[in-house]
Amino acid sequence: MKRYALFAFNGEEMCFIHVLLNALDLDSRGCLVKVVIEGSAAKLIIPLAKADHPLHELYASCIDKGLIACVCRACANKMGSLEEAQVQRLKLCHDMSGHPSMGSYIEEGYEIITF
Repeated sequence: MKRYALFAFNGEEMCFIHVLLNALDLDSRGCLVKVVIEGSAAKLIIPLAKADHPLHELYASCIDKGLIACVCRACANKMGSLEEAQVQRLKLCHDMSGHPSMGSYIEEGYEIITF
């Protein structure tokens, strides 16, 4: 089974929609997919959690399917979304100086794709 870790750094919604769409598409093709929310993308978990947001359904689908691996603890703290990550019960990753490690995903056989 092919494995992909989609690291979302960009906080622009027009970029993040492609993370969500690709995660769902790869999952539907039988791939193992993990989305890691990093950098300024960590701020997006606040508006995307709102039911009236245009990307809410895509975001909720990724959460429901278990495709969101984690949110960077350091970046969520910096972007003001740490508490929201906890409210949404999203895992907070911090195994590399407060940030998620790409190396751990590579060691588990994931191909890294960055957005």
